[in-house]
Amino acid sequence: MIAYVFPGQGSQFSGMGKNLYDTNEQARALFEQANEILGFRITDIMFSGSDEELKQTRVTQPAVFLHSVINYLSAAERRPAGMTAGHSLGEFSALVANGCLEFTDALQLVYKRAMAMQKACEITPSTMAAVLGMEDARVEEICRSITDDVVVAANYNCPGQLVISGTVDAVNRACELLKAAGAKRALVLPVGGAFHSPLMEPARVELEAAINQTRFSEPVCPVFQNATAEAATNPEIIRKNLVDQLTAPVKWTQSVQNMISAGATEFIESGPGNVLQGLVKKINNGVTTASL
Repeated sequence: MIAYVFPGQGSQFSGMGKNLYDTNEQARALFEQANEILGFRITDIMFSGSDEELKQTRVTQPAVFLHSVINYLSAAERRPAGMTAGHSLGEFSALVANGCLEFTDALQLVYKRAMAMQKACEITPSTMAAVLGMEDARVEEICRSITDDVVVAANYNCPGQLVISGTVDAVNRACELLKAAGAKRALVLPVGGAFHSPLMEPARVELEAAINQTRFSEPVCPVFQNATAEAATNPEIIRKNLVDQLTAPVKWTQSVQNMISAGATEFIESGPGNVLQGLVKKINNGVTTASL
C-alpha cells in the first residue's frame, strides 16, 4: 500500500516549483491562484528569491505547502494513496491529498498559521534544539527536570533524533544537561520560536477560530496525524487534531510505525527535498521510499 508523505518547514530552497510552473499548465494555474489568494507573488520568491527571503514566515510555510500540494495534484502518473501523513506544516498538504481540505481553504489556513506562529514567537524569546544519540525517554526525563521554565520534546523524528522546544534559557540549560548525560549532540537550531510547545498557545487559539470556520470533508483515505500518530477519517477528529498540533509534539516516528502496521509498504514524498524519506528509512529500512 502506498503512503504519501509531505514535508514541513525547513525543506524550502530557491528555485522550488519553477520547473512545475514552466512545464505544467495545471500547476501554473494553481500557482497563479495562490498568488491572488495571498495578495503577493510568492512564486517570484520561490523561484528566484534569496535564502533570507524564503525564511520569512509569511513565505516559508505557504511556499513549502504550495510546492508539495501542486506537485502532488499535477502528477500525471500518481498512483492512488492508501494513506497520507505530513510532518508539522506538511499535515495540511496531506489533508488536501486525501480530499479532506480544498486547496484554496488549506492555503488560507497555512498562511494564517504562519502569521499566528510568528506573533506567538514575538511574545517570548524561544527556540528549538536537535538531540542526537539518546533514548526518547531520557530526553523527556531531562526536560521534565527543568521545572521553572518551559522545555518539552517537540519532534520525534526517528529513533535517536528528537527535537526539543522551549524558552531560549530552558533549551540552553537542557542542552548542557543532555550532553552531560551522554547525548551525542544537543544543537540549538536556527529557528524563530518554540514550535510544538505550550508557548504556541496564542497561535493555537487564533488558528482554532479559522479552522472552525473551514469546511472539512470525508477523506478518501486515512491521515495519520502528528498529535496522535493514529489514523483518522472523521472530519471532526481531524479538525481537533489539527488544532492540537500547534502545541503538541510531532509524533513522526510513531506515525510511520503505525502506518507500516496498517499496511504501508511504499512511502512517496511530495515536496521540496527528501528529508522524510531519510527519516522513514531510519525508522524502518524494510520499506520502499521515493519522491513523486
